[in-house]
Amino acid sequence: MRIVVLAVAAAAVPLVLTGTASAHAIMSPPVAKAKDSQQFTLSVPTEEEGATTTEIELTVPDGLAIDSFEPTPGWKRSEQATGSGEERVIRKVTWTGGKVPTDEDAVFRFNGSLDSSKTYTVPVRQTYSNGKIVDWSGPESSDTPAPRVEGVSSFGSGSSSTLAIVALVVAGIGVLLGILGLATKGRPLA
Repeated sequence: MRIVVLAVAAAAVPLVLTGTASAHAIMSPPVAKAKDSQQFTLSVPTEEEGATTTEIELTVPDGLAIDSFEPTPGWKRSEQATGSGEERVIRKVTWTGGKVPTDEDAVFRFNGSLDSSKTYTVPVRQTYSNGKIVDWSGPESSDTPAPRVEGVSSFGSGSSSTLAIVALVVAGIGVLLGILGLATKGRPLA
């Protein structure tokens, strides 16, 4: 029985860890209730060895309304918008002046809302101190996928993709706990 459990665990661990093999620009939460105000976080990894991230440009998709920003020390923010007053719509946000080193993330927070229940693709352009530019605007299967946020009408019923992700995470935790239990043969860790 132990051999079967170990074989299943060994086969499952690579599947669980595949999603964390490489970092990507992400928006969180990945799922948000449409028409409700929400704080969003954009996280962009600095992957270029020996360079720093010095500029981040976020193109705001139609249907994502940004209301306000959390200050980001060390960064200067500029906005491109249409309209004015209550009718002002932010179309692009650029943060400059930062110096985020390799293996750290540039993180920006803002309050906003989604217009409807659909998936929003949020293109991001990252500039490094050495001049290299990474456009996080590709499809999900690419090396540089655009961050995405799924708008839902309610949290009462998740989509199949959301449920699949939750199931994989729970399964991964179960596998790791099973391996730990087998390794310690039920002995307390402390």
